[in-house]
Amino acid sequence: MAPSIIASILDAHRPDLAPYEDIYKHLHAHPELSFQESHTASKILAHLTSSSFLASSPYTVVPDIGGHGVGAYMHNGAGPTVLLRADMDGLPVLETTGLAYASRVRMTDEDGVEKSVMHACGHDMHVTALLAAADTLARSREFWRGTLVLVFQPAEERACGARVMVDDGLYEKVPRPDVAIGAHVTPYRAGVIGTRRGVAASAADSFHLTLHGRQAHASTPHASIDPIILSSSLILRLQTIVSREVNPSNFAVLTVGAIHAGDRENIIPDSASLRINVRSQDLETREKVLSSMRRIITAECAAAGVEKDYVLTPTTNFPLLVNDEAVTAAIEDTFSSIFELGKTGYNKHMPIMSMSEDFGILASSIGIPSCFFLYGGTEPEVWDELAVQGRTGEIAGNHSGGFQVDIRKTLITGVDGYVGAALTFLMARGKENLVKGKI
Repeated sequence: MAPSIIASILDAHRPDLAPYEDIYKHLHAHPELSFQESHTASKILAHLTSSSFLASSPYTVVPDIGGHGVGAYMHNGAGPTVLLRADMDGLPVLETTGLAYASRVRMTDEDGVEKSVMHACGHDMHVTALLAAADTLARSREFWRGTLVLVFQPAEERACGARVMVDDGLYEKVPRPDVAIGAHVTPYRAGVIGTRRGVAASAADSFHLTLHGRQAHASTPHASIDPIILSSSLILRLQTIVSREVNPSNFAVLTVGAIHAGDRENIIPDSASLRINVRSQDLETREKVLSSMRRIITAECAAAGVEKDYVLTPTTNFPLLVNDEAVTAAIEDTFSSIFELGKTGYNKHMPIMSMSEDFGILASSIGIPSCFFLYGGTEPEVWDELAVQGRTGEIAGNHSGGFQVDIRKTLITGVDGYVGAALTFLMARGKENLVKGKI
């Protein structure tokens, strides 16, 4: 199989993307928080089971896996089984893009608080691109053999959607894959797509910390143990872990993303609540930062004279995301043949993502190889203008209220990435070679 054939298949069988642009706009305007993705799942199911789609795309569809997760699969002769995944939850972020299809949705989060919701991480694009890729692969099924599995995953933002789908019998409900492929849109220039071998995304550990003090009137601070002062000192001290304890050549970030203490200006409160996030890109650094974090919390509490132990509760954990060397090498060959090479096209040496992903659990839970690729979404004209001025860092990124994509250009890249990666293994590649790593 010559990888260049895949480019011809894409040109001949990629569907009209106008209806998919409408799907994207609908999803963007109707985001849902983790484990509440009922409308999103219904939209996916409606598309996969519509008479017009089924006429050319004979998928078996399985709803309600791990909550609102959706699985689908298509057998197309003897060959390897390839899984393609998209996540579908939104974030508690107020949208500020001003787009005509901007989200105005508000939902109640897991803590019972009503918040604005936005697809600030691009999962609406992931779903749309995978639906269009599924359409493309069905239309071109005379050119490949094997089984295609689609996974639309809930609750990626809470680091547990993949695990919940697996625990709910995902691989009893859809065929067990030989390889898994995922993708993520980023604020890079639209048209850019990239892979890297080995570690592809950071590990992330999040915690809820409760510090206990002693309540008192603001006029009698000597009678208190002030948890706000304690928190202030702790937050600053925690930053010294990365700046003074981690080797500068290793990646680590420690963020205190939320703090709450007190309700009135004349009352010193009895407790403070902090939310902490730690990111790392190797296991040794991760253990170093987590150990130092606990040591400093203990020491600061002792220095403040607290009378009740702090409570540190893990909330989410993203493992390191690692791309299989052989699988990624095979995809490199395909992407090099279907995308322009260079700064505005394909790059096989993309930087490790500082953000994190739970996609890898879909593969590691059953011991199969996987690859995760990135693709850009920023309108090329906007990117190019800011690049000349050295200001691309000002582009609103993932998890920002201003995050937006050039729909058509981004969609084409995402679709071609999913399809190209899948066809890398479904076209004239034996299952035996895939399993043995002889790709």
